[in-house]
Amino acid sequence: MTDGIGEIFQQETKYFRDRPTGGMVDRRQKPSLYKEYPGSDEIALPKFPPLGTTLEGCIRTRRSVREYAPVPVSLSQISFMIWASAGISGRAGGYEFRTAPSAGALYPIETYLLVNNCAGLKNGIYHYSVRRHSLETVKQGDFGEKLAHASLGQSMCADAPCVFIWSAVFGRSRWKYKDRAYRYVYLEAGHMAQNLALAAVSLGLGTCQIAAFFDDDVNQLIGLDGMDESVIYMSSVGRPA
Repeated sequence: MTDGIGEIFQQETKYFRDRPTGGMVDRRQKPSLYKEYPGSDEIALPKFPPLGTTLEGCIRTRRSVREYAPVPVSLSQISFMIWASAGISGRAGGYEFRTAPSAGALYPIETYLLVNNCAGLKNGIYHYSVRRHSLETVKQGDFGEKLAHASLGQSMCADAPCVFIWSAVFGRSRWKYKDRAYRYVYLEAGHMAQNLALAAVSLGLGTCQIAAFFDDDVNQLIGLDGMDESVIYMSSVGRPA
């Protein structure tokens, strides 16, 4: 046993039979499950194409792809991939269920998209509006090189047609699960990334999941405070070279 912060976190967030797991929650203080950018330019996402691949085929074919052909992704491909990783899959009992599991159905992960080469979409950074299945413009311009620089020089962030960027709004989960929430947040990001990876394969595309980056640099690029909301995971997407 060491006193590293990782080991301390693991021990301090364990559940024990003889200790309470969190106590009552004030449901009047439940955080909103949706983030929006009021007044931003909004791009409706089209219906996505029918798929001809099996789940087994996607699982067998999935590999980390770090080199991409200079071919744009389409808006319909983005529509399917972003729905598969973060979209609403059904509604029941006052809940809007999404395509990836979430502890307590609190959905703390927000999805941003950095676009380098997408047919019908200007280069820039966008936020996914889950409720409306649309993209909200955060800012326009070429930011791929900045993201690559912030990602320890990983050039695929500049070469890929687009990069999915996932942030966590920690308070959504912490409201109910206290310190244990951080475990659930990171697990959920993994669920979403796997959904994206398989969805991309089904479209003939590839992905590479990215966890090595300078947190504050990427937060600054998107405009996040790094405390209440912070980037935790990313994935480049494109056609394999």
